[in-house]
Amino acid sequence: MRSARLSRAIDTGLFTLPSEGRIAVLRPRIGDELGDLPRDRLLVATGFRPDHDWFAARGYACAPHATGEFAAAILCLPRAKAHARAMLAEASLLVAKGGPVVVDGQKTDGIDAVLKDLVPRVALSERLSKAHGKLAVFAAGADLSDWAARPAQVDGFTTLPGVFSADGIDRGSALLAGALPADLKGRVADFGAGWGYLARKVLSLSAVKECHLVEAEADALDCARLNIVDDRAQFHWADATTWKAPRGMDHIVMNPPFHTGRGADPALGAGFIAAAARSLNPQGALWMVANRHLPYDRSLTTLFREVAEIGGDGAYRLTRAAFPIRAR
Repeated sequence: MRSARLSRAIDTGLFTLPSEGRIAVLRPRIGDELGDLPRDRLLVATGFRPDHDWFAARGYACAPHATGEFAAAILCLPRAKAHARAMLAEASLLVAKGGPVVVDGQKTDGIDAVLKDLVPRVALSERLSKAHGKLAVFAAGADLSDWAARPAQVDGFTTLPGVFSADGIDRGSALLAGALPADLKGRVADFGAGWGYLARKVLSLSAVKECHLVEAEADALDCARLNIVDDRAQFHWADATTWKAPRGMDHIVMNPPFHTGRGADPALGAGFIAAAARSLNPQGALWMVANRHLPYDRSLTTLFREVAEIGGDGAYRLTRAAFPIRAR
């Protein structure tokens, strides 16, 4: 979808790539094809670890953030409006004045609203519509600084636009934090740690020896480093589904994500459960919150000897799963 719009925009002359200089591609997603762009000049800048690793495995230069000056930038629109605006402000500063900033996104991700917001701020090109999305171009140099990402404070935690639950503590996570036993001890991992809410609760317990915060979104992990000042905390920018624990964990806490796009994807949560089973020691326990409608029972009962519901409410279920079953 994105590649079709990029190809058409280049072929029709909607924008011309500069003949030299680096090109930043901001936040592309797994499966996005960038074949019409000069690979040796590209930097794929994405803080989402699965996307980063997918492009790196295909030979692209990758980094969680773009730094320095670029001749052009291609912005792959995220769903969150505040995040999209922050990326536009970033791109306008990254690119040399007058260089092209390409804005591309799906209609379901709000591209129409973003382009409408840009109209009074920049000289926006003709819009190219294709494959259920739109693409437009403007010249770098416009002052979009009022859209720049700014940290927010949520009940004593620092958050940033684009991270999960940036505007407030997630209710499911709050339920899980309240259900964790006071005698939790040993080595603990927080899968999908976000900006550190659950990990701070874990580290408030004196018998915890170490807490590994495993988070795929670099911006969220940067917030967690600010929110948690504790020598027992270890921070891992990693996809929890593939992370390898340095040794068996005694406990894992998690509020696993279940969206890869607009629709629910229960396979993602199931991947978190499988990773937890691999990462726990033989007597270890998983403490999890999830929406009640998500079909995780089969994964839990297949991978753990003991599975029990320990609380929740009408929307969320709290589960303790212990004694992971090892494959023979």
